[in-house]
Amino acid sequence: MSLVSSQVKQQALELGFHKVGIATVDQTQPETQHLQAWLALGYQADMAWMTNPKRQDIRSVMPLARSLVCVALNYYTPDARPEGKEYAKISRYGWGRDYHKVMSKKLKALSSWLISQGEGIQARAYADTGPIQDKVWAQRAGIGWIAKNGNLITREYGSWVFLGEVLTNLDLTPDTPHTQHCGTCTRCLEACPTQAITQPFVVDANRCIAYHTIENRDLELPSAIAPHLQGWVAGCDICQDVCPWNQRFAQPTDMLEFQPYPDNIAPKLTDLAEISEEDWHKRFPSSALRRIKPVMLRRNARANLDTCSI
Repeated sequence: MSLVSSQVKQQALELGFHKVGIATVDQTQPETQHLQAWLALGYQADMAWMTNPKRQDIRSVMPLARSLVCVALNYYTPDARPEGKEYAKISRYGWGRDYHKVMSKKLKALSSWLISQGEGIQARAYADTGPIQDKVWAQRAGIGWIAKNGNLITREYGSWVFLGEVLTNLDLTPDTPHTQHCGTCTRCLEACPTQAITQPFVVDANRCIAYHTIENRDLELPSAIAPHLQGWVAGCDICQDVCPWNQRFAQPTDMLEFQPYPDNIAPKLTDLAEISEEDWHKRFPSSALRRIKPVMLRRNARANLDTCSI
């Protein structure tokens, strides 16, 4: 079966994935207790899908699953945001084409190839769209390690990677799980302006700028969050920007799809504070940022402007 595993990896790389690893689906589900403890604290905020029981038992997604093929795509581009409080900040993950679309196309191709290799082969793909603990399985598959800020870090690309996986009933040879290499570094904890990283490896979404700018549907942002946005209107990269692994090892992606749309590097807060439905459609075509509706963008931009005027 080791030959089959090498063939699967080679096919994934030929499809354009930057990293690929394999994990075995066995009776020991990774990090289940950690997830249960995190949920018990209410750190998922309003993200109800985090409580889906299937996230704690991958066999409930595919009963005959034996292996998980985990993949990663590097999305980093070296573009720099301009200085100045008049500019809105958008997380790098949303600068270019919607990663769900890019990842899903490649994952479907990998799944189809797997199924074509023999009768009875099952394969099911997920790109941040199903009840899969992406980062946990990616660490188990040797792709990288879960950092103190909750992101997955790879040696080659830092944490600027999108994750996906294909479940299959093939019995593939697994890779060695990745070890943790954050050491004594606490830069991410110290840099977070809302102390969302309550302790190493534990993130409270209720305090997270990324959660509030992307997922929070309330008309107003919490008073404990709004004064600390620091220009962010769509996600937040603070804990990634300060990470030594990202500063040393990030490298530009070779994928044109992830090159930034022109308006995403340096939008003006005043423009986004008044953005219309029509302008929203024009600015964010095929973008992951379409999850952030115009009313939310206006709210986020105005919260930043209110802070600047204080």
